[in-house]
Amino acid sequence: MDLEKPSAARPAAQAEGCLAVAIRIPVRIVVLVLVVPVRMAWDALVVGGRFLRDTLLRPLGRALGRALGWLARALFVWPWVALWRYVLLPVGAALARLGQVLLVVPAVWLYRTVLTPLGHALARVARGTGALLGGLFRGAVAALLWFLGGVVTAVDRVLGGVAAVWRHVYAWLFTPVGHAVAWLLKGVGTVLAAVAIGAYTVLAWLARYLLVVPAVWLYTWVLAPVGRAVGFLAGWFARIVRMIFVGIGAALYWTARVLLVLPALVVWRRILVPAGRALAVVAREVGEALGHAWRVAGYVSLAVGRFLARLFRWTFVEPARWAYRTVLTPVGHAVRDLVLKPAAEAAGFVRRTARQALEAARESARQARADFRRMLFGTPPEPQPLAGREPAAGETRTLGSSTTALMKD
Repeated sequence: MDLEKPSAARPAAQAEGCLAVAIRIPVRIVVLVLVVPVRMAWDALVVGGRFLRDTLLRPLGRALGRALGWLARALFVWPWVALWRYVLLPVGAALARLGQVLLVVPAVWLYRTVLTPLGHALARVARGTGALLGGLFRGAVAALLWFLGGVVTAVDRVLGGVAAVWRHVYAWLFTPVGHAVAWLLKGVGTVLAAVAIGAYTVLAWLARYLLVVPAVWLYTWVLAPVGRAVGFLAGWFARIVRMIFVGIGAALYWTARVLLVLPALVVWRRILVPAGRALAVVAREVGEALGHAWRVAGYVSLAVGRFLARLFRWTFVEPARWAYRTVLTPVGHAVRDLVLKPAAEAAGFVRRTARQALEAARESARQARADFRRMLFGTPPEPQPLAGREPAAGETRTLGSSTTALMKD
């Protein structure tokens, strides 16, 4: 029977060819025959794997994990914990105590009894020395400032005389000489400018009529006609070369089209496309047949598995359950009531009797040891009660009594 839904697997409006209809049923039959054993073997392997995982691998993994965890703690955690607790902590405490006795206590004693008085003495000496040096420095600075004030006054007077002499020299010597030199340089500059302008005019006229005019005439009447003729010839030559290459390209294009493209197009359209469509139809039908066969094989495998499970249940499980309920349970109850309970009660009575005997023997041994100790060392003295600091019940604490710390003698 067909278990697929036609509307979900294939649209109703899709047109199917005769090839698909012809190969569908044989392909599905062959694929079903081939897939059913594979699916049943696969389901058997899945069930066996799950049973093996639940009954063997998972408990084995848990036990192995616990063992590895215990081994890891025994090899890596416990040695370090023991080393820390029983070696490093005692050694550290001993070293700390030794360091406090050998370093801290002497250092504190040295600081309190030696360094502090010495520092106070040095501070007093430093304050006195600083006051003395400050007075000496202030006197030296005042003397130096007085000397520098006199030197600055003398230098100021000398510089004032030099400035007056320099003003007279500048007014009666440097100013007339500077004016004469400026008038001379101005005249020389005027002469040189006139000479330069004349030379520039002559050179410009010579360059115009000896270079520019001949060059313009040569370009207008010689180079331009020759360039136009060369450009015209080059254009015609380029057109001829382009026509030649266009013709060769067209010939090669049509040759390749006739010899390669058209046969390849015919092979693609008439052979490859129909063959590809047929192969696509076959592949699609084979894929759909495989899916259909795999689902049908799943139902078949499920039915076979249920039949085998029910057969195993009615063959082994139900007889074992019936035997357990009707035979083993009454026998077990009878054995429990007639054998195990009396044996447990007898064992409890024997255990209690043995415990009482051991307690009596232990008490006798304790009394014997106490008697022997009293025989050798005598009876120990009775402990005397200590006098309490609190007053008796009938007394009260007052300022006149001697029980307070202020009124004791």
